[in-house]
Order: sequence, then structure tokens, then C-alpha cells
Amino acid sequence: MPRRHMRAVCAPEAPLRAALCALRTELGVPGSFPPDVLEEAGRSPRLPSYDATDIPFFTVDPPTSTDLDQAMHLARREKGGYRVRYAIADVAAFVTPGGSLDAEAHRRVTTLYFPDEKVPLHPPRLSEGAASLLPDRIRPAVLWTLDLDAEGRTESADVRRALVRSRAKLDYAHVQRGIDAGTAEEPVALLEDIGALRERLEVERGGISLNVPEQEIVEGDGTCALAYRAPLPAEGWNAQISLLTGMAAAELMLAHGTGVLRTLPAAPDGAVGRLRRTARALRIDWPHHVSYAQLIRSLDPHRPHHAAFLQECTTLLRGAGYTVFRDGLLPEVTSHAAVAAPYAHCTAPLRRLGDRYAAEICLAAAEGRQPPEWVLTALDALPKEMAEGTRRAGTVERECVDIVEAALLKDRVGDLFEACVVDVQDHDPTVGTVQLVSPAVVARIEGGRSRLPLGEHLRVRLTAANPGTTKARFAPA
Repeated sequence: MPRRHMRAVCAPEAPLRAALCALRTELGVPGSFPPDVLEEAGRSPRLPSYDATDIPFFTVDPPTSTDLDQAMHLARREKGGYRVRYAIADVAAFVTPGGSLDAEAHRRVTTLYFPDEKVPLHPPRLSEGAASLLPDRIRPAVLWTLDLDAEGRTESADVRRALVRSRAKLDYAHVQRGIDAGTAEEPVALLEDIGALRERLEVERGGISLNVPEQEIVEGDGTCALAYRAPLPAEGWNAQISLLTGMAAAELMLAHGTGVLRTLPAAPDGAVGRLRRTARALRIDWPHHVSYAQLIRSLDPHRPHHAAFLQECTTLLRGAGYTVFRDGLLPEVTSHAAVAAPYAHCTAPLRRLGDRYAAEICLAAAEGRQPPEWVLTALDALPKEMAEGTRRAGTVERECVDIVEAALLKDRVGDLFEACVVDVQDHDPTVGTVQLVSPAVVARIEGGRSRLPLGEHLRVRLTAANPGTTKARFAPA
């Protein structure tokens, strides 16, 4: 799933900006691109012969995004069912294996999102320009054609290189309004039909999509603040198209014996048992005949008890990694427990290094040939590279939110706030996590003498907050 994009405007001398600069230094975040990398990024791409520019693709992204990895076109099939065409930016058309641009991408691994700036995987002239699927620009792409039956199940999958041209850059709110009002054109309106079908299939196979309210950094009047935001349904439908493609890619690679999967082992019984105890503490009815996936679908993230439980459910998603296999020797674990099926990252090559390799393997498999040597040579080291890049991206996201929280609250130490307890430590029930009603802060609470009331509202006092040095900390009032 796409990582959160955070954006805020900060004055150069602001404590928040200073703390974010210090964080980049501490984490060894790459700076500007070397001249030879910029020069290579400006070269003309290798263009495919197949022309699909007659297909009216559209993109769906946050409104400020310019690094557009995916464009889609959705249609009904004459004999029933649906056809999904999903175009993915063909980064390999611009990158020379073993060249400066390739080496720099392996150094960076992923795009990193800070509130005040973005640290891209590729130079902006490539990721936000020549390779991005911007509207009314002809671009090289990896084009997936997925035929679905009337229930949304995949009947066939094909992938090839193609020239494409997006017709429209849409954002989630625009798409949601058009679908809700019944004014969206059919290729856009079908996003709801297909997305809802795929969500039902996800429940059927035991997969989960956690609709956890997010902390979002927002800007206004030259300052930044935090707000809670529940994803729109259109975001979930859009994610299902990406999941559909990633599942098709995984099946194609498994069938041909070489690939790189995104895997997640099943959660141990102890973790699920802890969730059941948490559900009881939160007074959430979880009958034994109701599956975990069914329960998740029944919860309302706007209700504090439900939001607290959904936050706890994220613990089952830890431990995901990248698994490489080759020469028909399949790994022991091939599935992603949250997807409940084999799955591969292949739809965000502008922002994630491994997707370029997955796409190249799929293209080779579709043509019945071996992947290029440059892919096979890099394959064994890829899981470790991706693990380190993913870890750094996660650290950036967590630390940035902590810094913004401390910056917002630094002058309010000692003040009282209304909050909800969303987590309690097993080994010390006087320590946990609270979610403030306002501002949208999620932080540690400690210092009380009695067990924290999980899922209950609580009045808390801010005991510490200093951007860059001390995270926001609370104690029971």
C-alpha cells in the first residue's frame, strides 16, 4: 500500500525545520544527485514498438503528486466481466544497468517523505518529469491487461511494454465526488464496481485492509498542524487495483520459477490470542465463528473503541519482507498473510527500487524467456537492500510525526487534554499510548499508578515536548 505523504511549510529558522534537518543528518539521508546521475537521467529512453496511446488512461493520486507511477483504464467486457488495463511507469527504459543512475537508485532504495521536502529515489527530472505518467504526455510503460469475470476474479493476465498517454490527472476527492453524485464517466465509475468486488474477494480469501485513522500533517497560514483522517472509499478501491496487479505478478513469477515476492508469514497463535483479549477489554464482540477479516470489516474507525482495536491489529502486519527465488526452487513462504495470497511489489517503480526488477521478471516470464542478466545478478542482494530501505522509510515517517507533535506542543507542557487509550503494554499496564481528541497527536503515556483503561477516554497532562530532543509524553491527570 502507498506510504503516507506528509507536507508542511516551515520557515528556515523554525525549530521544526532545524529538527528535520538534524534528522536527515542523523539517518544519513542522501542529499542532491551527483552530476553524472543527473546527466544520465536526462537521456532519451528506450521506447517500445507497441503503441497503446489510443487507450484513455487516467491517474488517481493525491492532488499535489507529480511522481505518477500508475495509470488505469477500466471497461466492461462484451461477454461479461471487466477488463483492467494498468500502466506502470517503465523506469528501466531510462536506467542503464550498472550505470550511475542505477548505482544511485541502489544507494537510495526508496523515496523518503519529510514534511518539508521529499528525498526522491530518482532525480525529479525523471521521477516527476520524463518517466512520470503525467496527462497528455506520451510515456513508455509496463502495461498489464487483466481480464476479470463478473465476480472480479482474474481470468487472464498479460503484460508487455507499451507507449501510453494519460488523459486526466484525478485526485481521490474528485473521484469520490463524481462516483457519489453519479456523474463520473464509466471508466472512473467502474473503480467502485471493481474495487468493491475485489474487497469482497479479499474477505472471502481471509485478507485484510486496515482502515486505521491516520495522522496527517496539514498546512495553513504558513504553519503546520496535525489532523486525523479516515481514508476515502475511493482510496481503498484504487488500492485494490494495485493489489490485483501485484497478485497477478506474483502468480506469473511463481509459474515461471524466478521472482521476488513481498511476503508476510501468518501471525503466531499468541498474537491472535492477544488480539482476542484486547477485543474483550474494548468490549468488541468477536464470536469464535467470525473470522478476523470479517471482524475488521465490521468496525467503524470513527468510534474510539474500534479505532483502538484497529491500531492494535497493525501488530499482525509486522515482519513483512522480500523473498527471492530462482530456477524453479520455490521458497517455503510464498504468501503475504494480509493479502492472503502470493503478492509482489511491482506498481511503484518511481518510488521503490525493487519494483523495477519485479516488472522486468514479469515481462520476461510473459515472453517465455529468462530475465536479463542484470536482473539475475542483482537478485540475491535485493531483499537485504529493500529491507534496509523500508526500515529507513518507516523510521523517517515515525520520527517526522514525533517531531511535528513535539513542535506543536512545545509551549503547552503542563496543559490538560482529552484523550483515548489506544494501547497498553502487557508487561507494564501503567504504560501505553493515547490518542488525543485535539490536536491529532498519538503519544506515549506513563507515570500513573494504576492500570490504563484500554479504549476509554482519559484526561491527560503533557509532561514533555521538545522537537528534536524530547518526544511528546503524557501522564494521567
